[in-house]
Amino acid sequence: MTIKRLLAALVSAAMVFSLTACGGGNDGGSADSGAQGGGDSGAAADGGSSGGASGTVHLWASGSDNVRQIFETLTESFNAQSEDVKVELNFMLAGTGTQTMVDMLAAAYKANQTNTDYDLIDLGGDDLSKIVSLIGEEAFIELDKSKIPNSASVEAKSAVGEKIIMPYRGTTVVLAYNSENVPTPPATMDELVEWMKANPGRFAYNVPGTGGAGDSFVRTAVYNFIDDPEAMMSDDEKWAEQWDAGFEFLASIHPYMYQSGGSITYPNKNQGALDLLSNKEIDMCPMWADMLLSQRAAGTVPECMKMATITPSFTGSVQGLSIPNFGSNPEGAYKFIDYILSPEAQELLVKEMAAIPLVDTSDMDLTGFEDLQDLDVSNFRVLSIGSLDTLFNERWDNEIGAIG
Repeated sequence: MTIKRLLAALVSAAMVFSLTACGGGNDGGSADSGAQGGGDSGAAADGGSSGGASGTVHLWASGSDNVRQIFETLTESFNAQSEDVKVELNFMLAGTGTQTMVDMLAAAYKANQTNTDYDLIDLGGDDLSKIVSLIGEEAFIELDKSKIPNSASVEAKSAVGEKIIMPYRGTTVVLAYNSENVPTPPATMDELVEWMKANPGRFAYNVPGTGGAGDSFVRTAVYNFIDDPEAMMSDDEKWAEQWDAGFEFLASIHPYMYQSGGSITYPNKNQGALDLLSNKEIDMCPMWADMLLSQRAAGTVPECMKMATITPSFTGSVQGLSIPNFGSNPEGAYKFIDYILSPEAQELLVKEMAAIPLVDTSDMDLTGFEDLQDLDVSNFRVLSIGSLDTLFNERWDNEIGAIG
């Protein structure tokens, strides 16, 4: 599939994203810390500024370490070129704290704080739908595309908060596998289960709640048993009543998972699962495409590690940037958004993160990342269960993780 077709397909997938979802975000630090960017108490700040861009932009992001690395690269590149605006990255590693970036944003807005350090926020998937549910789109500036000239070439859109978020990359979970031991990977979930049973201990997925790859696997597995497509985009607790068949399935494959010291062990975080694959302790796991490809290009993942998609597919989405109206430098934020959509930045995203670019790639060097062209994004599903993610993860902990 060509990159242009990938983009069109990703748009289709993103457009089915529902406003009814309000998913959980990545774990982070404390909302009471100075780092949260708390400012003056009072009415929410008026969005936008008529002045020129200058000063410091505080960029907030959360996720796995590869997300941190690419933002460090992007901010360093931007700061080297920009005289009047400098970007300072505030990164919260997923699964390492008790409060999420979304919770911190919501707390600041509900406290009527203004002129905070929440200038620019990286959002997507559950984080985006949750923040919209918690504080509404009115907490963010409606983006003025005339201030983002490079946005003219972006085809992807998000149906959640379309007016307040600027998509800049695509991402999806794939089936990562060791091609030396698995010359022909499974093409369906049924075939994957057959492979697990024939190769006990050679498959793993990370603990749900510690990384999106594991989340995608277990949610896909459970929601495969629910016929109504509305369930995939809803946080209504009525759907939890239909999880039984899916959790029975997860329990049925539990005995075939990776073992350490004679016991079934679920790795912590996306990286934990990828490390097992890289060290050839397992032959297959769900993994973010960008993590697999970027680390393979860096030489930390062996070349024999490939990726494939299955039917029904794992989940994919677009990631974007939003400007809270209670921040302190919207004009500077606009300047960085425009930069991240530039050909230079998009090529950095491809080469250092293996992200799916959202701009025209005709003049872009994709050498070494040809696998991106094999991703049929039209087959990926958007799944956002909002606040149900906490209930879902608790049930997994009690019924699957506790089996031993």
